[in-house]
Amino acid sequence: MRFLLDPEQRAFADSLNALLTAADTPQVIRAWANGDHTPGRALWSRLADAGVFALAIPEAYEGVGPLPVELAVAFVELGRHGVPGPLVETVAAAALLTELGESGPAKRLLPALASGQALATVALPGGGPFVLDAEAADIHLSVSSPGAPAEVHRTTPDTRLHLGGNGPTGSARPSLDPARHLTLPHTTGELLATGPQVTRAATQALTWARLATAAQALGVGLALLDRTVGYVKQRTQFGVPIGSFQAVKHQLADAKIALEFARPLLFGAALSMAPADVAAAKVAAGEAAYATARTALQLHGAIGYTAEYDLSLWLTKARALRTAWGSPAECRAEVLSAVSGGAPRS
Repeated sequence: MRFLLDPEQRAFADSLNALLTAADTPQVIRAWANGDHTPGRALWSRLADAGVFALAIPEAYEGVGPLPVELAVAFVELGRHGVPGPLVETVAAAALLTELGESGPAKRLLPALASGQALATVALPGGGPFVLDAEAADIHLSVSSPGAPAEVHRTTPDTRLHLGGNGPTGSARPSLDPARHLTLPHTTGELLATGPQVTRAATQALTWARLATAAQALGVGLALLDRTVGYVKQRTQFGVPIGSFQAVKHQLADAKIALEFARPLLFGAALSMAPADVAAAKVAAGEAAYATARTALQLHGAIGYTAEYDLSLWLTKARALRTAWGSPAECRAEVLSAVSGGAPRS
């Protein structure tokens, strides 16, 4: 089956590509990694003006969605250009508040997310023990079950959603990607909701987070491939470009095939939004991007991982996204459970 974007979706992707190309994202990434969020927030505002964050938010709350296919289109471009910040987390927060079934928190918080006035970070069961970029986020959401670790998915009557205070809860944890700042979530604060509806909303939010991460990873992989193809055409050995060597062609062809295999899985998952489909797309995109990163590093040689060389910004992101919002093993388990007719994740 072929998944082809329609003219409007292709135009949307082209417009984001043009916007981000003009934004000099490598400098934005480096500033974000050093704790300077000013360039990143300025770019965030421009992305919001382009409608990126409104795609996950219903019209009732000043969005234009939910439109998961268009969101996937946008996040491929965000990954291609390496845009930093809690992008996926803001989408997950929007999905969480939308699915909660209570209009109060949604009306209060979603319009600011749609307009880009607020950045969000969120902790969900199944999403890992840390939150991203807490020091930059204006909205901190945390779903937890009392007595259960945050990373363990639980279905209990007292699952709770808290709105935490601003700022991180402690020192940042190291990340493979210097532009990703990880801290423990706020587990207390204003109680927004409790009960089974929070569990259902968190499950839906996790699916949106994985879809956006898969799209971002695909974009990262495509950027790494493009940069490597350009490099092997210029670098010479024995008087000829190394791109003319058969072994190099095979490596790049393998990377291209893996990325192109992941693309229909991504857009198929965006159409169905079935958790198993999204998990499969995340595995395919994450592994393809990671394999492409390894190929890119091998063909660039030592220069590829030097901090001054822009390629390193995408290499580290590919590795980090591979395990963000569900490791390959966790996502494969989700797929196998659905295929075998096993009990749903609980």
